[in-house]
Amino acid sequence: MRYILISLLFVLSVFGFDVEFTSGVVQNGKVTLLELKKEKSISYEDALFNGKKYKILAHPKKSEKFYLLIPIDYEEKIAKKNIEIFYKENNKQKSKIVTLDIKDALYHKERLQVDGSKITLNEKDKARSSKEYAEAMKIYNTSTPKTLISSKFIVPLESKITSDFGGARVYNNTLKSYHGGTDFRAAVGTPIVAANDGEVVLAKDRFYSGMSVLIDHGHGIYTCYFHMSKFDVKEGQKVKKGDVLGLSGDSGRVSGPHLHFGIRVSGKQVDPLHFIALINKNLLL
Repeated sequence: MRYILISLLFVLSVFGFDVEFTSGVVQNGKVTLLELKKEKSISYEDALFNGKKYKILAHPKKSEKFYLLIPIDYEEKIAKKNIEIFYKENNKQKSKIVTLDIKDALYHKERLQVDGSKITLNEKDKARSSKEYAEAMKIYNTSTPKTLISSKFIVPLESKITSDFGGARVYNNTLKSYHGGTDFRAAVGTPIVAANDGEVVLAKDRFYSGMSVLIDHGHGIYTCYFHMSKFDVKEGQKVKKGDVLGLSGDSGRVSGPHLHFGIRVSGKQVDPLHFIALINKNLLL
């Protein structure tokens, strides 16, 4: 299995408390992890990045620390960006800034010139896909207040990776889409398992992703399983890591059977293998 190596922690002393980055440099489409040292006089609240607030949570592995996960959007501009950390010190409201250096992941882009009719949906399909997108984004932007995870993530099947996260197709000089997950080779009928404990929040046949399962793992973390041929779970069902969700297939807009596996963090699509390597190493036992 190909996992991306995680950098050693970098420690920044910031106005009375330490902030540790897995790396002070992060690429677009990845996740950065910050750890904050527990201090008697300090009560952490949340953090602000790009106008969005992120929760600071008790560290599940290190009792002396808190942690913060921030997903970097695929289309994030390459720049140095500030993270503002809000906290109370001796009951006084304060905030401090740490800086994140965002770099280009240099994902492969395929440039194509095609007839405009080939990349435009008819009105019926456009309405359906728009409705399904809105439904999914409402789910992804919902953060269950407690984690449902108790151990390390696994991949949903052991198979050859046929398409990595981040590859993009630029049609007629316009970026129309990028690959928001990792594709695994899977003949129709291959069992697909849950990557971790959670709750099934969607099991539905959709226009683009076909028969799809979404699992809520708590704290804004979701795993996604697309193009299936059969469901063995239903919405509202609690699942354990390794439980069979159904069978792989070729449903939706695909050129052949496979499993598309994705992860969303606080609404953002992130590289699932990078996420798993980062979380398993730094947060989970």
